[in-house]
Amino acid sequence: MAELYRDDPALALDVINDVIAGGDQGELLTVLRQLTQAFGGVQAVAGQAGLNPTQLYRTLSAQGNPALSSLTSILKAMGLRLAVRPL
Repeated sequence: MAELYRDDPALALDVINDVIAGGDQGELLTVLRQLTQAFGGVQAVAGQAGLNPTQLYRTLSAQGNPALSSLTSILKAMGLRLAVRPL
């Protein structure tokens, strides 16, 4: 999936928006892990997000529960952002 996201950023955007709309946190963390690989891996994304790589591993783990500030930093490192839209 990481290679698909790297080759097709629009697909990555569609997938992450669908996951967020569905509200499944586990699926969101899975997609964020895949996107992290597409954007150069944990070291690269952690550096861009201003996070410790170990913190990023934990945040995106299956048991992770990212704070809003971490989530927005991770997305920003990937050139993405959260947005609120009407239903």
